[in-house]
Amino acid sequence: MLIRIPPRSRCDSSEITPESVYLSRRRFMGAGAALLGSAALPVWAQAQAPASGYEGVEPGNPPGWFAQKLDGARWKAMEVAGESITPFQDASHYNNFYEFGPDKGDPAANAGGLPTEPWTVKIDGAVGKPGQYSLEDLVQPHTLEERIYRMRCVEAWSMVIPWLGFPLGDLLKRAEPSSKAKYVSFETLSDPEHMPGQKSRFGLIDWPYREGLRMDEAMNPLTILAVGMYGRVLPNQNGAPLRLVVPWKYGFKGIKSIVRISLVEEQPYTTWQNLAPNEYGFYANVNPQVDHPRWTQARERRLPSGLFSPNVRDTLMFNGYGDEVASLYQGMDLAKYY
Repeated sequence: MLIRIPPRSRCDSSEITPESVYLSRRRFMGAGAALLGSAALPVWAQAQAPASGYEGVEPGNPPGWFAQKLDGARWKAMEVAGESITPFQDASHYNNFYEFGPDKGDPAANAGGLPTEPWTVKIDGAVGKPGQYSLEDLVQPHTLEERIYRMRCVEAWSMVIPWLGFPLGDLLKRAEPSSKAKYVSFETLSDPEHMPGQKSRFGLIDWPYREGLRMDEAMNPLTILAVGMYGRVLPNQNGAPLRLVVPWKYGFKGIKSIVRISLVEEQPYTTWQNLAPNEYGFYANVNPQVDHPRWTQARERRLPSGLFSPNVRDTLMFNGYGDEVASLYQGMDLAKYY
């Protein structure tokens, strides 16, 4: 059972901007800025055009802390030049979240009943400030940023998704890592009552789902913890309320519905590496030169796609983020450390 930890700051419901109002402002930012006056938004924000791909994003029921954080968010903190955002319908209805079933549509069909409030995250291990934190308190010190990233699945399909989150490294610094912190281990919620896939033990997975990063990977500025996408609170099927996003790695590294973050000295246990180590390595860097044993990784199918428009393209080394991350693996044999 999760423990409710009251947040240090609250706001009245009357002070919260409704998500429908916020989304309208996000889509029509230029018009909103004109109405509100030049002081309401910074110049760079007023100049942003509405992003394609937001069609079909309906207002949800965000918690108060999320709605409150939106006003200070940094929009388009990073984007993918020359590539269209994947439509929200595809990004929210075609994904892997085996806790809710093995098919791509199962998460959207089965995740709606997952309780995400209250939510706590345990931070422990080689840190000076361990503790059990409410999600509100965890996010409160951070500015939300919109990071528009490519997302490449190990199954050779891909998307471009606008996430809302903050750098994982900033959170880890607050926890005060010790010299023994060499890796970061993550753990997903265990809740068979609301996660039917955990009852079925799909694919012999040892629940709960676990993942990990090397410390320098976790501290890289590209690595974020996401609490939203497409300008709204993170949908349950996409890993609400807190998920990891590491854009130069295959999607299975992006662990969802996180309840524990541990800083450890030894390389941590990870679910897919334990299940099939010849297919899913610990590093899982996107690499067109290293094929999966059962299919090529040199090409990928960008969603949306169809029979007459397969939308297939070449896979980019490190998913196109080599300038930012290639130095992390200097001298490593990436065919061995895949």
